[in-house]
Order: sequence, then C-alpha cells, then structure tokens
Amino acid sequence: MTLLPKTLAALLLSAGLVQAGGPSLVLAIGGEPETGFDPVMGWGSYGNPLFQSTLLKRDTDLATTPDLATDWRLSEDRLTWTITIRDDVKFSDGSALTAQDVAFTFTTAKAAAGERDLQVMKGAEAIDAHSLRITLTKPWITFAETFYTLGIVPAASYGPGYGRNPLGSGPFRLVSWAEGEQMIVEPNPVYYGAAPPFGKLTFLFTGQDAGLAAAQAGVAHLVSVPAQLAEALPPKFRAVRARTVDNRGLSLPFGLPAERQGRQTGHAVTADPAIRRAINLGIDRSLVVDVALHGHGTPAFGSVDGLPWSDPQDRVAYDPEGALAVLDAGGWRPGADGIRVKDGLRAGFRIHYPAADATRQALAETAAELLRPLGIEATPVGGSWEAIGRVMHSEPVVFGFGSHSPWQLYSIFSSDLGGVGWANPTYYANPKVDALFARAQSAESLEASYPLWAAAAAEFGLQKDNAWAWLVNLDHVYFVSDCLEIGPTQTEPHGHGWPVTATLAQWRWSCE
Repeated sequence: MTLLPKTLAALLLSAGLVQAGGPSLVLAIGGEPETGFDPVMGWGSYGNPLFQSTLLKRDTDLATTPDLATDWRLSEDRLTWTITIRDDVKFSDGSALTAQDVAFTFTTAKAAAGERDLQVMKGAEAIDAHSLRITLTKPWITFAETFYTLGIVPAASYGPGYGRNPLGSGPFRLVSWAEGEQMIVEPNPVYYGAAPPFGKLTFLFTGQDAGLAAAQAGVAHLVSVPAQLAEALPPKFRAVRARTVDNRGLSLPFGLPAERQGRQTGHAVTADPAIRRAINLGIDRSLVVDVALHGHGTPAFGSVDGLPWSDPQDRVAYDPEGALAVLDAGGWRPGADGIRVKDGLRAGFRIHYPAADATRQALAETAAELLRPLGIEATPVGGSWEAIGRVMHSEPVVFGFGSHSPWQLYSIFSSDLGGVGWANPTYYANPKVDALFARAQSAESLEASYPLWAAAAAEFGLQKDNAWAWLVNLDHVYFVSDCLEIGPTQTEPHGHGWPVTATLAQWRWSCE
C-alpha cells in the first residue's frame, strides 16, 4: 500500500474517513476556489455549485431540466423574462427561498461584474413570493445561460464572508473547510430534491500527487488526474474519461501591427491569411493528442466542437502538402535556413504559455515542432499570466476555453470585445460574424439561436478566416473506485469548478 503524506493522513483521521467504503466519499478533484463558494463572484460558472440551487439544470445530454424554476418565458420583444419558481424551497438554515432572493442574487451578481453575461440586465424584481421579472436593455439570448450557472443566495444574510460560509438551497451544506487542505460537506436536510446518496463528502485540496496517493492507499474514491498521470491506475480503480469541450488552441493576432487603447496589437505574420490557413492544415492534431496529452483527448477544430451551436463542417484534414502549397501561393518562399520569407518578413513568432502549466507547455512545444517543416519558426515562451497579458494582443498564446453556452463564441470572436479583459485577445473582426451574432442574440430561444451561431462559425472557422488554430479537447480523466458507480458524464466544460459532480445525484455505492 502506498503511504499517505502525514498531513493528509491526519486530516482524514480527524474526519473519521480513513476507512474505505460506507456511505461517505472522499474526492480529490481540485478546483478549490480562491474567492470561496460565492456564486456572485463566479463559483459554479463552470460546473455544479453544490451548495446553491439554480433556476435550470442540464442533464447528461445537456438538455434543459427545471431546478428552482417551474416556468420561464421570454416576451415577444425579447426584453423581459418572467419566471415562476417552486414554492417548497428552503435554505439549509430552514428559511424560505423566495423570488426576492432570486432577484437579489441577479442584481448583486451584475453589480459584482464577475464572469457571467449580466451586463445587459436592466433590472430584476420580484412580482410576488414565487415569481419575478428580469428586464434587459436589448435582446440577448445568451443571458439565459445565467439560469443554469448562477446559484441563488439569501438576500437576508448575504454579505462579506459568504464565500467562506455559504448558505444555499442546494443538495449539500458546508460542515467545515480548511483552506488548502480539505472540505467536508453533508446533505442539506431540507433539500427539496431527491436526497443525496451519500452521508458525507470530503474534498481534498492537497494537490494531484497527494490525491493520487490517497487513491492508491484506498482512501479516496474519485480522483481527477492530468494526462501525464492517467496511466498510473491504482488497484481496485477504473479510469473514467469524460469527453469535454475543455479546449486548447493558439490565438493568432488577426490584424497588422498597430497601437490600440495604449497597447500593441496585431502581428505581421499571423495577419497573413496564408499563414493562418497553412498552420491549420499543417498541424497533425491527432499527433498533438498523442504527444502532448498521452492520448487523453481529441483533436479540436473549434472552441465548441460537437455542441449544437458548432458548425459540423468546420473541419480540415491534416494536409502538409496543401499547407506548403498555400504558403507558396501566398508568396512565402523558403529562406537559406528553411524558414520562409515574404517581402523581407520572416515567418516567425513566439508562442506564449503559462510556465506552471505542463500541458500547455507540451502543446506549445509540439505545435512548434510541427510548424518547422512548413518553414514557420515558432518559439515557445513560458511566463506568468501577468506577462502573457501584456503580449496576448500581439503574439500567439496557448489559451483554453470551454463552455456549455454559445456565449463562448461571442466572447472570442465579437469585434465589440476586442481587448476587453481576456475576451477576443486577437482583436478579430468580421462584419458578417458580428451581424450573425446580433441575429443570434435576438432569437426567441437558445435553441432557435443555434443555427446562427453555427453560421458565424463558418465565417471565422477553418473554411474561411482561420481566425485561431485550435489544437485539442482535453479528456477529463478520473480514477473511480470499483465500488463507486457514477453513470454517464456530461460533455464537460473548462476544468474550473467540479463539473463531474453535476451528476452526483445518480452516483451509487455498490459495495457492502
């Protein structure tokens, strides 16, 4: 048996959870939030908020199912949502959850200006105890994504410190949290849904190595592991690979060098359509998956592969000969050292990645090696996110995205968001795309908007603008105890939060 680190063993002994089996689970899936478990500050935006309820949910097929909401309707002018909520909901302290709490949560989240798409909200007000009205400043169908991700907080007690001591109406309530070490939760006794199948959950925050050690010792029952450790399967565990839209790709600054808003933007090489097209034709994505992810992923052709708002035709086959022909036709000629040159401009650029992220480093280095035979010199450079933020508008970066909302496309490719925070770092701009986005946002429902998002993808994607070079979708790999049945997983979003727990209600312990 692998020995546990002393600090980890002490934590589990104090929780009374060292024995394997029984109704208690130990999970080492990372994702400890810096700002605490506060939905207003972003908690739950990439996965199950656990402590709080949301208006709507998505099932394993990503179809909409009710949570708090029993009815939700958008007015014909697309400016007003009228929502009815359940009348049997209580926070875990026994106080009733009303429409006032929902309106308060939306209003507070907008003022916090966090990660969610709330800036088009004009106001939220309770009509009565169980219905509310949310008004928008303009038609904006992706606002509905907040119904799935924004956990509802209590108006009466919300305030500073909430994130460290969350009170919600979700299936679990917090028992204790030792930051950087572990958190213990138990079922919410007044939860309106089906009772959770486990009497206690312990989340370990002691790092990947310690989590794997806990699984090897038979203590942890579900562990998230990176691709580099995905073959180190402990005895009496199986590997579960969740498919994802947790993607990684190369941003390609879209315009020629310029100064905008006091920052350097654009790149003379990546602004050339022939370079962008050749990169996308000349990178063997399957090889990138094998080399950089040890096979634990899938080739990525866009940021929303396989989701209903993607363009299923937005694909290219690996074609190095075609890439060379594109470069030749574009006027890029091989230089004496093999690197192509056009009008005195050398086909070279740096690829930035966060130095602490081994996966992104491997992707940058693999992509660079694959581009060299094309005569494109890419130089991987590791640094801090702060350093990357200073150059991301003018040099390629290995970025990661992945969301269950078409807002992801808008945030990357809308010209209105060029240089806004981390959105649209390449300053991509195409009037056709902007027009399609506007039509999509004015649709009568999320489902009605999907073909319009896909049409936009046909413009910025691999058949036309080649705006980015997407590389891979990561598999989320979990080591799961043979005694734990977790059923089918969702197509999971970006790895922040705990997306695997979205289906926790269907998990079952199968051992005596």
